[in-house]
Amino acid sequence: MTIGVIRERLAGETRVALVPAHVPDVKKLGARVLVESGAGVAAGYLDEQYAEKGAEILPDRAAVLAATDLLVAVRSGAAAGEDAPTDLEALPEGAAVVAMMDPWREHESFRVLSGRRQRAFALELLPRITRAQSMDVLSSQANLAGYRAVLLAATELPRMFPMLMTAAGTVVPARVLVVGVGVAGLQAIATARRLGAIVSAYDIRPAVREQVESLGARFVEMELQTGDAESGGGYAREMDEEFYRRQRELMRSVVAEQHVIITTAAIPGRKAPVLVTEEMVRGMAPGSVIVDLAAERGGNCEPTRVDEVVSVPVAAGADSGAGSGAGSVRILGPSNIVAGLAYHASQLFSKNMVTFLATILREGALRIDRKDEIIAATMIMEDGACPDRERASVLGVPHGGAGGEA
Repeated sequence: MTIGVIRERLAGETRVALVPAHVPDVKKLGARVLVESGAGVAAGYLDEQYAEKGAEILPDRAAVLAATDLLVAVRSGAAAGEDAPTDLEALPEGAAVVAMMDPWREHESFRVLSGRRQRAFALELLPRITRAQSMDVLSSQANLAGYRAVLLAATELPRMFPMLMTAAGTVVPARVLVVGVGVAGLQAIATARRLGAIVSAYDIRPAVREQVESLGARFVEMELQTGDAESGGGYAREMDEEFYRRQRELMRSVVAEQHVIITTAAIPGRKAPVLVTEEMVRGMAPGSVIVDLAAERGGNCEPTRVDEVVSVPVAAGADSGAGSGAGSVRILGPSNIVAGLAYHASQLFSKNMVTFLATILREGALRIDRKDEIIAATMIMEDGACPDRERASVLGVPHGGAGGEA
C-alpha cells in the first residue's frame, strides 16, 4: 500500500494532510509514504523533515499521484474546487481517497471517482461517537477556528479586551457575544475570557448552559420553545423560519450591547441560519466587530460576504463609546480561518487522519468492514457507486454497494 501526500492546490489552503511526525505511524500500518516536494512548506514542514521520518520525496506531483494507492488530503472532491477532478484522474483506477470532500453537493470530482471506480471517504461525515473522537477533523479544526476568530476580532476592534486601571484612568473591558456553543464557540469563549473580555454566549440547546458558565461566561436565555434542538449527531438541529424570526426579535437588544460578536452556528450540508440581521448590526456601537465563522455556508450575519470585510454604517444615536470606528461595524467572513494556524492545524488534522487510517488499513492493505459505524458513515464512493441512495442522488452518481468486509 502506497499512501500519497500532495500539496493542497486550493487558493489559501496552507495545511497539509500528514505531518512528518506521523509518517512512522503510517509506516507501522504497513504502508509506504510518498510526498510531493513542498507539500508541507506552507504549514512549516520541510521536505527534509519528511525524509528523516522515512517518507520518499518526489518532485513531480503527477508521479506521486500515479504511484498512489491511497491519497490523503485536507481537501478533495467538492471541497478542493476546480482542480480536484484533475488530481483524481491522475490517480490509478481503484485507488482510494481520504479527505474532507464537502459531500453535500454535486461536483465533477464525484463523477470522476465513480467513473474510475475509486473509493472515497469524507471525513466531515464521521459520526459523533466516542470511538470517532480522535478522528474528528471538524472538531479539531473548529477548536482552532474559535481561537483564531477572537484574535482577529481583537486586532480589528479599536478597544482593548481587558479592564485596565492606570493613573490616566480606567479602561473598561470589551463585551463579547459568542453565538453557537459548539467546539468553536467554546474555544472562542475561553479565549475571549483569557483576554479579559466580559463574555456572553447563546445557543438554542439549553443543555450547553453548564459548559458556558464553567468557562466564566454568561449564558443568554431567551423565551423560545427549543424542543429537540440537538440532532442525533450532536449538532444543532435546523429549526423552522418562524423560530429564527422570533429568535432574531429577542436577540436584538443583546446584540446592541456588544462590541464583538463571534458567530459559529452552522448545520452540516445546509445554509447557515441568519441570526444577526443588518438592522441589528446598525444598532451596535461604532467600531464594533463581527467575525462570522459560518460565512462559507452563507453566514449567520445578514451582511456577511465570504472572504471579505464588510463595513455597515451604524444608526444615528448608537453608542459612540467604541472609539475611532469611523461610524461603522466591520464584519469579517473568513472561509478558511484555520489556514492562518497551518502548523498546528496540520498537526491536529494529521493525527485525526492517522487514527482513521488505522481503522481501514491492516498489514499494508485496505480492510473495509462496511458494518463498522465509522466506515458506513464516511464511505461515499465504492466500486463506481455511492452506498447511500439519498447521497448518491445529491452527488449525481449511481447508487450501489454491498455489505460485509472487503
